[in-house]
This record gives sequence, structure tokens and C-alpha cells, in this order.
Amino acid sequence: MRLRTYSAAFGGLLLRDARVLVRESVPFVLRTVMNPLLFVFVFAYVFPTIGQGLRAPQGVSFATVIVPGLVAVAIVFQGISAVALPLVHEFGGTREIEDRVMAPLPVAAVAAEKVVFGAMQSVVAALLVFPLTYLVPAGDVAVRLDNWPLLLLVIVLASLTAGSLGLFVGTVVRPQQVQLIFSILVIPITFLGCVYYPWASLDAIPWLRVAVLVNPLVYMSEGLRAALTPDVPSMPAWAFLGAITIALAALSFLGIRSFTRRVQS
Repeated sequence: MRLRTYSAAFGGLLLRDARVLVRESVPFVLRTVMNPLLFVFVFAYVFPTIGQGLRAPQGVSFATVIVPGLVAVAIVFQGISAVALPLVHEFGGTREIEDRVMAPLPVAAVAAEKVVFGAMQSVVAALLVFPLTYLVPAGDVAVRLDNWPLLLLVIVLASLTAGSLGLFVGTVVRPQQVQLIFSILVIPITFLGCVYYPWASLDAIPWLRVAVLVNPLVYMSEGLRAALTPDVPSMPAWAFLGAITIALAALSFLGIRSFTRRVQS
């Protein structure tokens, strides 16, 4: 009986958030596709067209290299936007979080609902961004969809990890510090997340090759690179799958603990 009550309450929270998202579908699409669209347009269309295309390893186009990274960025950006930013306001001025924790659910389950709904939005974001990498580039994009199980596994793990990161960030950042999320978190992890270059190409900078391993976006980019562009060097599957799983477990634990403490305080 209790499990049925919990399941109904969890589904009710998801449905409530889904209805809000449907009403705000236009802003959702715009914030999802704008950043990747600009990067694809400039680096994969403008630069090659004017003869200033960037070099990529093993003769593949630069557009091929950045396809997986841009999908990974969309997943992480959406996870943070969908979970962290609303949480900052719910814990701040609106105090909407008080209504949510009154649901017949453990506090940890309310936090988990946030992560799951954020992950669902991240999956949608990945699906929205992926076509851009085919339609916009001036040159050929060598993407192969012959490893669907690995692709789906990486997208699901990456989306849940992004949602967990958003949960943790949203419970430790104060409303007056919202701008710091992008200046000291989103921008650094994006440029150091192997989005615009494979991790293997960092051999020339050994210290950076090791330092970026603390960034979960590295493993998301490498995982999608292995699934979508196998001609581009990438980490072995055991490495990026293991790292994403560890990041998911660690961020989930930290996020739920921080969420519970904020609610109880």
C-alpha cells in the first residue's frame, strides 16, 4: 500500500512538472538549441566556408569531432537549467519547495523526482540538438549510428548525472549567486570537457590531460564520441562508463543529502 502511494505521488509530481514544461515549451526549445546552434554555425559552417576550418585528428572534419561534445553540452546545460535554477528560486523567494515536500513521499524521493524530470529534459535536449549537427555544417559529418545500445546507455547515464549535478548545485547556491553557476561552473566545464577536441589529443599537454578527468562532461563527450564517431579516438568503454556511473552515484548522494538538509533547516 505504501509503495502504491509513493508511486502515485511520484508520478503526480512528474505530471505537474511536465504540464509546466509544456506551457513553457518555446523557452525550453530556445535555451536548448541556441548555444549549440551558434557553435555549429560558427565552427562547422562559417569557418570552413571562409577557408579557416579548424584541424581535426585523422583527417576527419571538425564538425565530426564536435557532434558528440555538443550533444553532451546540451545534456549538461539542460540538467543544470531544469533542476538547479528552479531549486534556487524554490528555496529562495517563492518557497514552493514547502508545497512539494508535503507530498506523501520521503524527502529523498522528492529530490529524486527532481533528478528524474531533469534527466528527461536532458534526453529531449539531446534529441533536439542532434539534427543541428547534420543540417548546419558546411562539410560532411561522419556520424555512424551502428551502436545503439552504447548510445542509449551513455545518454541515460549522462542525463541522470546532469540532473544530479543540477540538484547539488541548486541546493548549495543562494539566489544572489545564480550568475556564478554559469561563470564558474558551466563555462569552465564546457571548455575543459573535451567538447571541441578528443581527450586523446591532450597528449601534448600531459598535466591538462590528467586535470580534466575531474570533469564529468569529459566522460559524457567521450562516451558519445565512441558511440557516434568511432573513427575519432576516444576513451575505452569501461573507462567512461565507469566514470559516469561513479559521478552519478557521488552527485546523487551529495545532492540528496544537501536537499534534505536544506528542507529540514
